[in-house]
Amino acid sequence: MGNCFKSQGGCSDNPVSHIDSYARPSTFTTTTGTLTSYSSSSSSSAETRVGQILPPPPSLKVYSFSDMKTATKGFKSDSVLGVGGFGTVYKGWVDDSTLQPCKVGTGMLVAVKKLNHESVQGFQEWQSEVNFLGSLSHPNLVKLLGYCGEDQDLLLVYEFMPKGSLENHLFRRTSVIQPLSWDKRLQIAVGAARGLQFLHSSEKKIIYRDFKASNILLDADYNPKISDFGLAKLGPSGGDSHVTTRIMGTYGYAAPEYVATGHLYVKSDVYGFGVVLLEMLTGLRALDMKRPSSQHNLIDWAKPLLLHKRKLKTMMDGRIEGQYSTKAAVQAAQLTLKCLEIEPRKRPSMKEVVEILEQIDSLTEKQEEHKSSSTHSSTNQHRYHHQPKSF
Repeated sequence: MGNCFKSQGGCSDNPVSHIDSYARPSTFTTTTGTLTSYSSSSSSSAETRVGQILPPPPSLKVYSFSDMKTATKGFKSDSVLGVGGFGTVYKGWVDDSTLQPCKVGTGMLVAVKKLNHESVQGFQEWQSEVNFLGSLSHPNLVKLLGYCGEDQDLLLVYEFMPKGSLENHLFRRTSVIQPLSWDKRLQIAVGAARGLQFLHSSEKKIIYRDFKASNILLDADYNPKISDFGLAKLGPSGGDSHVTTRIMGTYGYAAPEYVATGHLYVKSDVYGFGVVLLEMLTGLRALDMKRPSSQHNLIDWAKPLLLHKRKLKTMMDGRIEGQYSTKAAVQAAQLTLKCLEIEPRKRPSMKEVVEILEQIDSLTEKQEEHKSSSTHSSTNQHRYHHQPKSF
């Protein structure tokens, strides 16, 4: 689930398959205290349209360990999707309507995460996932369908996300995974931003705390869904600006004020979003010790370049060259800089982030329409000039 601070560049990510994002390798330090379930009595009309606070975890399907064995073919190796710090993730099959385990290859494919008994991650993170994700419903949050908590056997059952993680598509150079286009990157950025906006706008503001590319999963149409709520935290209340908590997260993505003081703001998530947005623009990891020393930390190296149009062009991911306008790239760069402000109060809210990204997306759509119109017009002119004269 969550990580203690660890450099992404130093990780050993050897996926069993491209769906390893449900459980990526990690080092972990347990949080203190037990997170309890909650509900919200009110939500804005906008929230109602795009997401809602559901009843606490009783709304989830409760499975027995025997059920899980049936759904996964007895946890056989050929059902493994990935292996991570929490444990192993298996393919499973459940009935579309009842969610009861069913014969392999029938019903609905799901992802089953099983705690490794020797894992340093454990009950509190499993419970946090159940309490938070089990109480929320939004198009850009991964759906938790059910869980098993039988003695020492802790399992979580999620909807299956066939395209794997954003991390895989950005950084894994394989023939199986195609580079993401500019349009798809915008689509993913907008959707993930909406997911965070929903968390922040709930009555009891939820701070996600571990926003990174590996925690953004993609469905068959590349729609993004935020996963892994093991480090989620209820936000400040009673007029407080922040909550103070044990420092946890991932090096390169965690906001500087949180790393320095343990003070966690709602806008600490905005910083993490800015890091991922920068990764999407450049195609580079937040931290990578294999790059030249001046470029180990992507943010330190890239921030000065984001201010200049010419320099910005040199740092954009070459795989999307020619797919975006200069104006769209500049606006995306400016938004990234705002999200990466050192002081939390200077960062935009996720609502503002969504609005700006939607403007950039609209700009891109207009550009595509203009190109299509110009091509059509050019083709017609070409035909006209080559029409034989009639007398």
